Amino acid sequence: MTRLMSVFRTAWHGRREVLRRRVSRSKPSPVAGVGPARDASSFLRMVVVAAVAVAVTAASPALGDMTGRSGPGTPGAAAKVTPKMNGHWVNTWVSMPQLTEPHNMPPAPFTQDGLVLADSTLRQTIHTSVGGRQMRLRFSNAFGGTALPITRVSVALPAGGQAGVSAIKPGTSQAVTFHGRPSVVIPVGAQAVSDPLNFELAPRSNLTVTVYLAEGQSSNEITSHPGSRTTSHMLTGDHTDDEDLPGAASTAHWYFLSGLEVWSKHTTTAVAIVGDSLTDGRGSTTNMNDRWPDQLLDRLQAHPGTTEIAILNQAAGGNRVLNDGLGPNALARLDRDVFAQSGVSWQIVFEGVNDLGTAEATEAAQKKVAGDLIAAYDQMILRAHALGIRVYGATLTPFGGNEAYDDAQGYREAARQEVNQWIRTSRRFDAVIDFDRAVRDPADPRRLAAAFDVGDHLHLNPTGYKALADAVPARLFRYEPLPWGFGFQ
Repeated sequence: MTRLMSVFRTAWHGRREVLRRRVSRSKPSPVAGVGPARDASSFLRMVVVAAVAVAVTAASPALGDMTGRSGPGTPGAAAKVTPKMNGHWVNTWVSMPQLTEPHNMPPAPFTQDGLVLADSTLRQTIHTSVGGRQMRLRFSNAFGGTALPITRVSVALPAGGQAGVSAIKPGTSQAVTFHGRPSVVIPVGAQAVSDPLNFELAPRSNLTVTVYLAEGQSSNEITSHPGSRTTSHMLTGDHTDDEDLPGAASTAHWYFLSGLEVWSKHTTTAVAIVGDSLTDGRGSTTNMNDRWPDQLLDRLQAHPGTTEIAILNQAAGGNRVLNDGLGPNALARLDRDVFAQSGVSWQIVFEGVNDLGTAEATEAAQKKVAGDLIAAYDQMILRAHALGIRVYGATLTPFGGNEAYDDAQGYREAARQEVNQWIRTSRRFDAVIDFDRAVRDPADPRRLAAAFDVGDHLHLNPTGYKALADAVPARLFRYEPLPWGFGFQ
């Protein structure tokens, strides 16, 4: 402040000398309030105002934030990130949020009575579909029993580019912020989106996300995605920036993470897949990303015309269309899992086998569930079309020989055939993907082909999932204007 006043005095003396010389050469002004005296007065006021402003700014951290020169950990502390292109946000990875079942909670000691992951670091790996140079994360507390306080978050490339590893590539870790702050508290039922971050992501690459929760979540009701098929790591203490987590506990579940978005060209779009365990990847290989949506992505990325299609896997094992099961029913979760996702142009519906399999094995019950499924599909189509989203229907795959779902009288098989017939012939879907035909045994169409069967006669092995991926025509993801009257019915 002393230096500031010294500068002010020097400036004022210099200005006064200029005004004195001007007065000696000029005549008095005929207009009151105009002239050297007014000039001097105006200058004095400007200098005083500037001095006060500088002094207040120097003394006020809040105003310091507005200048972008604030210290770490305060609002506005993060360097401002600007778009690298004229584009839009597109989800490149998602996981369907679920209420975590007791046996899918973090292992001890990370789950206690009424408290989860206190003073704990959680490191998880996710797999991109399309790439980008700027990204942001989404965290969900959709099913949390209390607010979710996240203390610190960082992102990095995993060691060796591999999924499920606890180590990160040195020099790639970056802090993630929320409104310029390192921490965020997510209310019950809500989500939080991070600030944009300059971070280079390649298509089909892995990203490590590390979260530290100082307080943990004060509830045994937490949000997760159990069917991650990817290893996550937990360690006591704050290890957000550590290059490895030696001695960490591990589990094959995701917690709290629900989305990764990239800033991409306007031509980059996404397809959201609504499904159950056959899409979630039961029978696929842990840490290998070989579910059928992953293998479809591999196909699309191999051809220049389809490299800008993001694949969003919104499936969960045990999920149903009509009733809650593992996760909310498909009709209830459309708004959150499809319509609220960034950049979605297409939706694939491949779900319904759990509705047939859990309904009573009687002719009346199966006729009812088949009719209800058809009506539900129609609702999905109506709601998506209203938002300009095309919907593709996938036929239900065989389950003949499955101990839980196959019945001796064949009532569930008859219901599956009725549903598939409607999918194929009703012309309500914008296109049909015939998964049934792709994986059934030609000699016994009630059953999966032996080469594709993981062993339970319901789920597929990676080879079977490749057969599903190969059955999806790439032409379905070409950009075409919506037809006249699209969405009216």
